[in-house]
Amino acid sequence: MVKEYPVTTLQPESVELNTSYPATIKGRQDIEIRPNVSGFITQLCVDEGATVHKGQLLFVIDPVQYEEAVKVAEANVATAQLTADNKAELAKKNIISDYDKQMAFNTLATQKAALAQAKAQLINAKQNLSYTKVVSPSNGVVGTIPLRVGSLVSPGSVTPLTTVSDNSEMFAYFSLNEKQILELAREHGANNLVQNLPEVQLKLSDGTLYNQKGKIATISGIIDQSTGTSNLRAAFPNPDQLLRSGNTGDILVPIKLDSAILVPQAATYEMQDKRFVYIVQDDSTVKNTEIKILNVNDGKNFVVTSGLKAGDRIVLEGAGTLKDGAQIKPISPEEAAAKLKAMTQTQTAGKNK
Repeated sequence: MVKEYPVTTLQPESVELNTSYPATIKGRQDIEIRPNVSGFITQLCVDEGATVHKGQLLFVIDPVQYEEAVKVAEANVATAQLTADNKAELAKKNIISDYDKQMAFNTLATQKAALAQAKAQLINAKQNLSYTKVVSPSNGVVGTIPLRVGSLVSPGSVTPLTTVSDNSEMFAYFSLNEKQILELAREHGANNLVQNLPEVQLKLSDGTLYNQKGKIATISGIIDQSTGTSNLRAAFPNPDQLLRSGNTGDILVPIKLDSAILVPQAATYEMQDKRFVYIVQDDSTVKNTEIKILNVNDGKNFVVTSGLKAGDRIVLEGAGTLKDGAQIKPISPEEAAAKLKAMTQTQTAGKNK
C-alpha cells in the first residue's frame, strides 16, 4: 500500500530575517568619581545602585584641615590688607622722612603683593574645602562603592570612589566583518549608510526581546586588521532603567528578502553535514535533493539559496522515513491536518469509553 505524505508546492515569498551579533551594553556615559583632595571619607551619602541627580552629594571627605586652611588664609588676607593700608596712610600724611617715605612705598608694594598672594591662597583654600563634598556630575545610577567611611583617599588613588552611569540612553557595541559591512552597504547604499540602516532590536541575556527598538548610530571607518572586523554602536532608549552598564545581549539586524524560497525545517534532514529534502516527481516518486541554505533563519523555515526553485513539490513531513525513489501518495497539508485531527479524536473517544 502506497503511504500518504503531505506535499507542498514552493512559491517565492517575501520574508524578513534577523542576523544576530553579540553585543556589550554600556550607559551613555560612565563617569568615574575621584576625589580632588586628600583625606578620610567621613560620610557616604548614597548606596550602590541608587539613582542620583546632577549635583547630589555622594561623599564627604574630612573638611577640618581645609576649614583651618581657609581661616589661616582669611587671617593672612586681613593682616596684609591692614599693613598695606597703614603704610599708605603714613605716606599720605607725610609724617615720615623722605627716606622712610620711600621705604614705606616699597613696603606697601611688598604688602600689596602679599595681599594678592594671600587672596589667592584663600581662593585655593575655599576651593579645596568645597572639594570635600563630592557631588554627582550628572544624572545616573551609582555603581560599586569599594571604599567606605574611614578610608583614606587622594587625587592619586588608583581606585575611584564609584562610577555614575548615565543610563537614560544605552549603547550596544558589536562588530561586523568586512563581508557583512559590504553587504549592508550594497543593500542600503554606501553613502549615508548609518542614516539608511533600519532599526535594530536587542535580545537580552534571558532570551527575551527588549521592548524598545534601537538605531545604529556609528560604524567605524576602519577595519581592524587583527580581527577583520569593524565596530558599530547602536543606541537604545532606556526609560524604565531596565538596561544597565555591563549587560550583554545580541543585536538583531533585519534582512528583507523579496523573492525567497522557503522550506519548513521539518521537511529537511541532515546527513554528513549536508542538508536534503525530498522532491516529488511527476510519477509521485521522491528524489532526495541537496539544498544550500542561508545561515540565518526564523526558527521555523530555511531560506534556500540553491537546490530548489519555484514550482518544485517537496515532502513536508516524514522525510526521515523515506528512501530515494520511493513511491508515495501526495496529499495537501490541509488533508494531512484533517486526518491527524480525526485520528486524535478517535483515539480520545476510545480512551473515554
